[in-house]
Amino acid sequence: MEKNIFFGLFLIAMGAFSSGSFAIPFGKIKGWEWESYWLIYSIGAYMIFPFIACLIFVPEFVNIYKAMPSGILLRVFVLGIIYGIGNLSFGLSLRYLGISLGYALSLGLMLAIGTLIPPLIDGRLRIMIARSGGSLLITGVLVACCGIALSGWAGFLKDKVISGSEKQRNISEFNFMKGLFAAILVGIAGSAMSLGFEQGLPINEYAGKAGVNPLFTTLPVMLLLLSGTLVTTIIWCIHLGLRNNSLRNFIKAGTSTALSLNYLFALLAGFLWFIQFILYGMGKSKMGPFTFTSWGILMALTIVFATLWGLYRKEWKEASSKVYIIMIISLLIIIISSYIIGISGSI
Repeated sequence: MEKNIFFGLFLIAMGAFSSGSFAIPFGKIKGWEWESYWLIYSIGAYMIFPFIACLIFVPEFVNIYKAMPSGILLRVFVLGIIYGIGNLSFGLSLRYLGISLGYALSLGLMLAIGTLIPPLIDGRLRIMIARSGGSLLITGVLVACCGIALSGWAGFLKDKVISGSEKQRNISEFNFMKGLFAAILVGIAGSAMSLGFEQGLPINEYAGKAGVNPLFTTLPVMLLLLSGTLVTTIIWCIHLGLRNNSLRNFIKAGTSTALSLNYLFALLAGFLWFIQFILYGMGKSKMGPFTFTSWGILMALTIVFATLWGLYRKEWKEASSKVYIIMIISLLIIIISSYIIGISGSI
């Protein structure tokens, strides 16, 4: 696939918009506990939509799996299981912190760890450091971390000035400490997805040689990775459903119309979340040999779009002008960092 950094950046930015928007339909779900709608969302995001995409764009994906060493398939699947822990924690961070602050803190650690660890393991980071692109990559990650830290600070200041009743009105289960703990766990476990994509590169390469359009060679990797994620999610959500007696949600939600809409909005969230990786995979295919730079771009821009959604949802209402200024500066810094990380792979 011909390298085209700027077109790749555009595709990844589109994926980031989808990623930053996926939680919006959750606000339309009525009468369901978190574990209920998160499970339906996960079934759509991790199995239904990836499977359909493979059937359409990579119909021979089963034969591709058969041709791969079992060790590669197992590593990708296990990394998906680990990512499932991070993704469950991400759901909790959104639950307790809201969209803007939850994204900023959770994805910030995922950005730094997920961008640097995979190439550190396979040696590509050492190659980049020997060139000027390596220092530029590290600079971009550090700049992103500064922007994310600033965003987190703005969120902390917002937490101090907004009244408890206003927090509960905008974010019904707001809890800063619980959300902070969940965000830290997201950063540690959630970066397994980036590593999973990199460990699955032999699958990508084989799919390309088998005649699959280079824009869609990541789909078999994605289906395998997310299958592991679904395993973790089902176990935890069923556990919570039994503990909270919420399994009845799946057959009851006030009226039959409300029940149908709950399923619809949960699956819509899953579709929006999954589409980010279609666009991410397409953009990544344009980034040349240093594909790991794509992850940092996706995380950084997702934070930007999620923060804008947080503003739209009035999560920052009653915050002072100082907090708004800090938040806007943090977004500008994050946007600049995504550009630095993107061009580092071309130098």
